[in-house]
Amino acid sequence: MALKDILVHVDNGSRSEARVRVAVGLARRYGAHLTGLYVADIPNTEYFYGATLPFAGGGPEQVVQRMRADAAASSTGIEAAFRDHIRKEDVEGEWRFVEGHVPATVALHARYADLTVVGQPNPYDSRDDTNRDATLVTPLMSSGRPVLVVPFAGDFTVIGEHVLVAWNASREAARAVNDALPLLEKSKKVTILAVNPRQGIAGHGDVPAADIALHLARHGVKAEAAHTVANDIPDGEALLSYAADLGVDLIVAGGYGHSRAREMVFGGVTRTLIEEMTVPVFLSH
Repeated sequence: MALKDILVHVDNGSRSEARVRVAVGLARRYGAHLTGLYVADIPNTEYFYGATLPFAGGGPEQVVQRMRADAAASSTGIEAAFRDHIRKEDVEGEWRFVEGHVPATVALHARYADLTVVGQPNPYDSRDDTNRDATLVTPLMSSGRPVLVVPFAGDFTVIGEHVLVAWNASREAARAVNDALPLLEKSKKVTILAVNPRQGIAGHGDVPAADIALHLARHGVKAEAAHTVANDIPDGEALLSYAADLGVDLIVAGGYGHSRAREMVFGGVTRTLIEEMTVPVFLSH
C-alpha cells in the first residue's frame, strides 16, 4: 500500500497548524493528496426547544444560523493557513468544512484515506477541542484505517527516519506493521522492540521480534530485533523510555489490544502512549 490519500483534522486548537505541517510533509514525501477537515459541531434546531430557548436570543432556526456563521468565520483563518501550506510545498490538496459530531465525522472521512493525522489530547489548553480524546480514539477504533497522532508539544520536522516498532506478536501489532509499511520502507533505521516478551503459541519465537524483522526484510526494510525485560514499570513506560534512549522520531504500535474500557480503568500501552507520547505515534487497530 502506498500513502496516496492523507487526511488531517484541523480545528481552533493551538496545535492545529503543527498537525498540518506534519501532514503536508508526509504528503510531499509520498506524493499524496492531502485533505484538511474542519468539523463544526452544530446541533439541530430541536436541541434549542424547551428550557434553553428563552436564553437563546431568538428562535431555534436563528440560533443555528448564527452558530453556523460563527463556525464558518472562525475557520476562515485556519483554511487560509492550510491552503498557504499546501501551496508553498506544492502539495495537491483540498479543504473540507463539514457539520457533524466531531469524532464520528472524522472517523467517517478517515475511511476514505490511507492515513489520518490527529492530535494528542492537550489537558493544558482550553482552546483545544473537548472531544480531542474521542477524536483520536473513534477514528482509530471504527474507521478501519491507521492514525498518526501528533504530540501537543514539540516540533516534528522529520518523521520516520528512525522508527521504533512496538511488537507484542498480537493481531493489532501485526496490523500496525502492515499499515505502516510505506513509512518503514522509506525509513533509515527500524528497531523492533518486544517488552517483556512471552513465549508460546500466542507469543514470540526463540528470538523475540526476529520473525517480524525477517518479514520486513523481505520488503526491503532493514530492521533490528530487540527485547527488554522491565518488571518494575508498565510496558508502555518501558517502551517510551527505550524510544527516548534511541532518539527515535516515530513509534508504530497496535492500538487497544485490550478493550478500551479495561485500559481506561487499569491502564495499558495504548493509554500510556496517548497520554505520555513525546514523538508522533502511528496507531492501528
